[in-house]
Amino acid sequence: MNTQAQFHPLIFDPLTPAEQLARSRQFLERMRTRRTVREFSTESVPFELIENAIATAATAPSGANQQPWTFVVVSNPALKKQIREAAEAEEKESYQNRMSAEWLAALAHLGTDWHKPHLEDAPYLIVVFRQAYGLVIDPETGMETKIKHYYTEESVGIAVGLLLASLHQAGLATLTHTPNPMGFLGEILHRPANERAYVIVPVGYPAADAHVPVITKKPLNEILIRFD
Repeated sequence: MNTQAQFHPLIFDPLTPAEQLARSRQFLERMRTRRTVREFSTESVPFELIENAIATAATAPSGANQQPWTFVVVSNPALKKQIREAAEAEEKESYQNRMSAEWLAALAHLGTDWHKPHLEDAPYLIVVFRQAYGLVIDPETGMETKIKHYYTEESVGIAVGLLLASLHQAGLATLTHTPNPMGFLGEILHRPANERAYVIVPVGYPAADAHVPVITKKPLNEILIRFD
């Protein structure tokens, strides 16, 4: 037995079967209304909704509980403009020169291109960074010590899922935007060398005339395999 580990009793609030089903069904129906939005209103959003969503994301499990994530919230118009210009430059290059014909064909039904006005219109951008490794700096010597992190991609992916669910529960619209490459985000937002940009999540209310592409989700019998 690991003598360094410490434990305390689990706090678990059991639900009746009826409560379990009710909560499960309610959450499912709510999440079925979630859509990726590319047309945002400039209407302001209470910052506590953003804070609560990030706090929810931070409850995600992570490899060795290292919590390898940083959430940078940007509302400054000048910074949003800078991020948009840099993202559009990368996206334009991708759409015109990097993406294969097969890739472009796969995106065609979504109607996307390199123009990204949502990066300025949305009141908040949440830029999620993955900490590829830990970085401890000695306050006296300034020397850096690297700490190995485990399962960072999986850990941050789970956290982003919780972030999106929390924002949707709060009545907000979101988009997951991953311009490639994303190194410019670390430079613009002055992030340390151990952090890698993972995703930009514009957050706000949808524009009054917002439209979304007609898509379907795979039925449950195509994605669920059960062994009794």
